[in-house]
Amino acid sequence: RVEVGRGKEKGEGMTRDYRNRSKTSRTPRRPFEKERIDAELQLVGKYGLKNKREVWRVQLVLSKIRSAARELLTLEENHPRRMFEGSALLKRLTKLGLLDENTQALDYCLSLKVGDFLERRLQTQVFKLGLAKSIHHARVLIRQRHIRVGKQMVNVPSFAVRVDSQKHIDFALSSPFGGGRPGRVKRRAMAKGQGDDEEE
Repeated sequence: RVEVGRGKEKGEGMTRDYRNRSKTSRTPRRPFEKERIDAELQLVGKYGLKNKREVWRVQLVLSKIRSAARELLTLEENHPRRMFEGSALLKRLTKLGLLDENTQALDYCLSLKVGDFLERRLQTQVFKLGLAKSIHHARVLIRQRHIRVGKQMVNVPSFAVRVDSQKHIDFALSSPFGGGRPGRVKRRAMAKGQGDDEEE
């Protein structure tokens, strides 16, 4: 029996996926640079990240945005490509809360930092709204499906929160914290309490 794909037998309609996917992060060129390692470690601790790859992923996104902005800045101001792509880039960054109404220029895209992106993560926003006791507790709540954005339950800590979605972050309706069914430990304690009352 020849297996094709993951855990599927040939003839079950499962074919190999030959699509190319671009890399989501880029490893540092100098792996043992002390200043960079310390700076990354500070970001990991401050924002409760899982590993350094989460920092590198944001760095790659930031470098792509900055390179796009630099390329557009080389064109003339009234160039149609600069006007169209530049306004689209600024609109996207404004929606994500990385730029505001006073910074609507491509020059401001070059001054963005990794910390600006990490501030917009759902994990950071949950902690800042006071729904979690710590930045690490915020990650646990999100992964355990206690948090929703609007009507949608989100369990991805790196979810980029838009400005208009920020006020809709709350506990999920199915969560014990949001008025849902009590958790496993509390249910067991309640059942035990009822059993003790019956014995008395």
